[in-house]
Amino acid sequence: MFRRFLTLCLVCLVVFWFLNPIGILSLAVYAQELSPRVRVKDLAVVEGARSNQLTGMGLVVGLPGTGDRTGMATRMIRNMAEQYGLSLGTREIRSRNIAAVSVVCNLPPFTNPGQTVDVLVSTLGDAKSLEGGVLLQTPLKAANGGVYAVAQGPVTVGGFTAEGMAARVAKNVTTTGRIAGGAIVERDVPMGYASDSKLTLLLRQPDFTTAHRLASSINEKFGRIALPIDAGRVEVAFPPAYAQYPASFVASLEQLEIRPDTVARVVINERTGTVVLGGNVKISAVAVSHGNLTVAVAEAPEAVQPEPFAGGRTAVVPRTEVVVEEQRGRVVSMKASASVEDLVDALNSIGATPRDTITILQAINDAGALHGELVVM
Repeated sequence: MFRRFLTLCLVCLVVFWFLNPIGILSLAVYAQELSPRVRVKDLAVVEGARSNQLTGMGLVVGLPGTGDRTGMATRMIRNMAEQYGLSLGTREIRSRNIAAVSVVCNLPPFTNPGQTVDVLVSTLGDAKSLEGGVLLQTPLKAANGGVYAVAQGPVTVGGFTAEGMAARVAKNVTTTGRIAGGAIVERDVPMGYASDSKLTLLLRQPDFTTAHRLASSINEKFGRIALPIDAGRVEVAFPPAYAQYPASFVASLEQLEIRPDTVARVVINERTGTVVLGGNVKISAVAVSHGNLTVAVAEAPEAVQPEPFAGGRTAVVPRTEVVVEEQRGRVVSMKASASVEDLVDALNSIGATPRDTITILQAINDAGALHGELVVM
């Protein structure tokens, strides 16, 4: 009996395939497009393998008269000169070619002494531009006060400034610059990412479903060694074969692919008119009507002259003209469980601009028909 039922199901499937071969493929392709497979490397990081922030204060020299006017840079260069056995008075330093700056960088995990990292240089005083300047040797310290890198080199800015007596032209920001490979690492930071033969993966976007899928994928590959702790952490034990090779095991974990789950979310930026809609957003049955109302007010005062020999004075009579124009709107009906594509097509059909779309989405959310998180930036 079971064999007959199985045979009948196979025959029906084959018949459906010949009648509509694209239907099955389209469903599969749609599912893959909706939720692509992503590497674990792009979804999670290993707990303990983290960057460290370094900061310092230094001097940029060689500026073409665009340096500080305040005394901060003067005092800093005087202190630096004393380290070289030079005694300079405040009046002897009148240069606009120097600027006091802040130097910051991120020390990536597993960076060894001798390697270089990029640094970001920003003015501390009233310097107008760092273009053409060179950063003098600046120690970079961590939060514990230890020096982990030393920065030095020419500063590269992403703009320019030019000014005269009565005009000034500027493009982009010239008070902030970068030095590619400008800091040499002097000390490494120990990274303890594996303890008690276990490690923890931290999801970049915490989600219970994604954490469960990640643990299931690891268990299918290496056996039952992974356990989701919460929405953002998955604890993984080292298999016996990788007990002595933790780096190789982490590399194998990073290459696994899973389908992450995301929260249905609509992100709106009212300042720029940007609207981003997630693929999981659903719309209940709702009717949308949107029209543009334009009100123009024009003032045209008129001078009124008195009659001859009437002894009157000329008066100005205000005349206001108000023009109200309302464009005819269209009503679009959205069916239940409408997708983002249906919503976009409906909004385009009524000629909604991005800013109109923001207003419409907020109204749909207030009506309780938007099933997803609405984020307004």
